[in-house]
Parts: sequence; structure tokens; C-alpha cells
Amino acid sequence: MNIKAFISSLLLFSAVSNYAFANSSTDTETSTSEPITSEAAAEAFSAEEEQYMTWATNLWQSLNPQTGEIKLPNAVATVKVPENFYYLSPQDAEKVLVEVWGNPPGNLTLGMLFPADTTPFDQEAWAVTIQYEEDGYVSDEDADDIDYTDLLEQMQKDTAEGSKQRVEMGYEPIELIGWATTPYYDAASNKMHWAKEIKFGDDPVHTLNYNIRVLGRKGVLVLNFIAGMHQKQLIETNLDDVIAMAEFDQGAKYADFDPDIDQVAAYGLGALVAGKVIAKTGFLAAAILFLKKFGIFIVIGIGALLKKMFSRKSAE
Repeated sequence: MNIKAFISSLLLFSAVSNYAFANSSTDTETSTSEPITSEAAAEAFSAEEEQYMTWATNLWQSLNPQTGEIKLPNAVATVKVPENFYYLSPQDAEKVLVEVWGNPPGNLTLGMLFPADTTPFDQEAWAVTIQYEEDGYVSDEDADDIDYTDLLEQMQKDTAEGSKQRVEMGYEPIELIGWATTPYYDAASNKMHWAKEIKFGDDPVHTLNYNIRVLGRKGVLVLNFIAGMHQKQLIETNLDDVIAMAEFDQGAKYADFDPDIDQVAAYGLGALVAGKVIAKTGFLAAAILFLKKFGIFIVIGIGALLKKMFSRKSAE
């Protein structure tokens, strides 16, 4: 069974399971042994629920999950996606980020990675966005000199300023709580990773943003996990696999840098962690931050049904 067929079955199973769970009796003596069919579950859906099911199914069927070796669009890198993950194109990723997860439109990525056994509609779903920033060769000479405590304070101020803009656009505020994992740089592979704990509006469940940067000859690959804080251990279990997927192509690797002809970025590793640097000014600008609002979804006005129909039971 291919990925799309497998996950389509998960959507149906999730809907049927939630129907069965909601209508099951706590009295084992009066509970029925008859199986709950998809037809029975469908009959129980209200008109709004059926509207959502149609919308969600159509959206999922419009996506094209991919595995294998994928050349990233407009970049000099490749991701090798194993069977336990799938890749969505930039266009498909935009649908998920905006229509399903409620992010502002227009911040295009190079795609997203998902675990193969989940859909974007699952409450417990997590994903990795992929971007490429061609700002030049980022020197790692300051790797051992960065004070990440001071850097965090600056990032919190920058995030607060960016949050004001989100509120003006009609979105809920965001707050950088702190490091979930302190930044770590691997000089051998020229890859860096760290994690931030984010508060989204008044949501008591905080968001985990786990960040990976792959240094290249002319720029940096940006891979960001989108997950809940309670999934930190799960993300760290999959961290090495995700780090291993993304590599620059031959001739574009960090070791291929030629100081005689290649541009050097106006910032080092510290600013790479904090966000983009505006060239020639030194001011830090808040990085694009994609979020998933765990536990509360805003989807075409019937987000409560999404949680009811596609979330896994907390006991699972």
C-alpha cells in the first residue's frame, strides 16, 4: 500500500474510532459486540461534520506525498526521504501550513517532511519545514565563543516585536519561553541544531520549535521541527534521521567554499541561531516561525470538529 492510500485509511479509521469511542458504553455488560462500520459512523456525522470530512478528504487527496531522493526546488541540495517519512512539495506544504494549521500565507518553504504514519490533521502530528537562505558562506569561527544566555534574551525581545505584527494582522501573539535544547554545532558535519519553547496565545500547551541548520558553500539549509513540548523526546529520537536526510550537492558543500570567488555571509553562527541579519546594519530580524496550535485548531470555522474527529485519544 502506498503512503497516500495508507494515510487515507488512517483518516477513515480515526473518524470511525472517535465515533465508536464517543458512543461506547461504560457498562461492559450492555456494550455491543457488533463492529462499528464506516457507514454507521457516516450516519452519525452531522451536516457540518460531513462538510468537514469532505473538505479534509479533498485536501488530503490533493496532496502528493513522496519518498526517495528528492532534489529541492531552487536549491543546491537533496533530501533522501526513507519509507518511514514522506515529503510534501512547497505548494502542498503551503496548504498544510495555512489551511490546516492556521499560519499566515505567503511564507513559502521548499517543502515539508512528515512521519509516514500521520496526517497533517492529527492532533499529535509533527513535521519539519525546509527552507534555503542564500546569504553566503557562514563562518563557524565563533562557534566556541557564543554566549547563548545573552543570545536568548535578544531573541526574546525580537520575538516580542514580531508578535506585535502578528496581532495587528489578526493572529494571536507568540512568546519565546526559552531554550528547550541549547544550541549544538557539529564541526565535522557542519550542522547545527537547537530547540526553542514557544507559547502561542493563551494555549497552555506550548509549541516546540526544534531547529536544524546545514551549512553550505553559498548558504544554509533551514530545517525546523513543528511539534508540541510534550513531543520533545519523540523529536529527539528522530533527530539524527532527519539531520541525515538533508545534504548539499557536490560542489555546493561547506568544504567547497572558495574565498577568492564566493561571498561570505554578514553574520556568524550566533546570528544564525537568532534569525536573519539585515546586511550592513547588524540588526537582528525575527526569523519566520511556523506554528501548529496544538489542542485548538482553526479550520474553516469548525475547528472543534477537527479535534473531535481526527485527534487521538489522550490515553493512546
